[in-house]
Amino acid sequence: MEETPAIEAQSLSKHFGAVTAVDKLNLSVPLHAIYGFLGPNGSGKSTTIRMLCGLLTPSSGKAQVLGLQVPGEAEALKRRIGYMTQRFSLYEDLTLTENLMFMARIYCLPGKQRTALVAEALHAYDLDELGRRLAGTLSGGQKQRLALAAATLHGPELLLLDEPTSAVDPQSRREFWEKLFQLVDRGTTILVSTHYMDEAERCHRLAILDRGVLVADGEPQALMAALDAAVVEVDTPESRRARPLLRDAPEVLSVAQLGRRLRVLVKRADGEPAAYVRELLDHNGIAGSAEVTHTSLEDVFVTHTQRRRDAST
Repeated sequence: MEETPAIEAQSLSKHFGAVTAVDKLNLSVPLHAIYGFLGPNGSGKSTTIRMLCGLLTPSSGKAQVLGLQVPGEAEALKRRIGYMTQRFSLYEDLTLTENLMFMARIYCLPGKQRTALVAEALHAYDLDELGRRLAGTLSGGQKQRLALAAATLHGPELLLLDEPTSAVDPQSRREFWEKLFQLVDRGTTILVSTHYMDEAERCHRLAILDRGVLVADGEPQALMAALDAAVVEVDTPESRRARPLLRDAPEVLSVAQLGRRLRVLVKRADGEPAAYVRELLDHNGIAGSAEVTHTSLEDVFVTHTQRRRDAST
């Protein structure tokens, strides 16, 4: 028997006056997995998460989270979810232990268990020796771990993370994701928004959002394998001349420069994209090689968002 998804949304929309932040979003998030929202600022990631945890009322559509309707049953849902915002939201003038004890009371955890649960949380997130430190004196990575400890103190079934790693270094991001996989191994479902491609690739399943619209949904590897465009790598000493030429070509979706190399995304995946690019270069007297290379998640993102922009012009 197929499991009921942790989150289901049908035609979920949110309008702020004339601005549509989320537009008829259909979503199904499986249990016991990390589901990612990938998109730039303004794509609707944060608005969607706030609707799903009951902080915002949808303009239209409906959503069910852990079997509960939101926002109608949001109060009952709050006891079963953890929510971590992009900005550090704990008290900087309290110690780590004091912050976690405060959250234990907010979650109405039994008084006799609070001390033990706080100690376990400090240990789980490598903060044992920092319990008496003021939260405001922590590094970015330490604050991040403290916020995650607070969001998971009550053992939530579902964890909602809104761009949790935007202000920390790459090593701290890597360590943070190891903690997320440990939570999933213990049965937690995680919905995380990000604008980092490497983080998006870590998700079990991924939704790409663009200006409030879901433009792609699937496992990262499957999305890359299904891309109906080709990536051509151009190696040329004349990248300054080649870049605008290729960017303006009708079959080219995007051009990104990596040193002296250019990464060219071409629409005609079923033709001969490398030959198409070489012909453009040769015709304009630009020396260089052009070869088809592997697809990245960034290519998937650019293809789906660029085609939507082309369709709207």
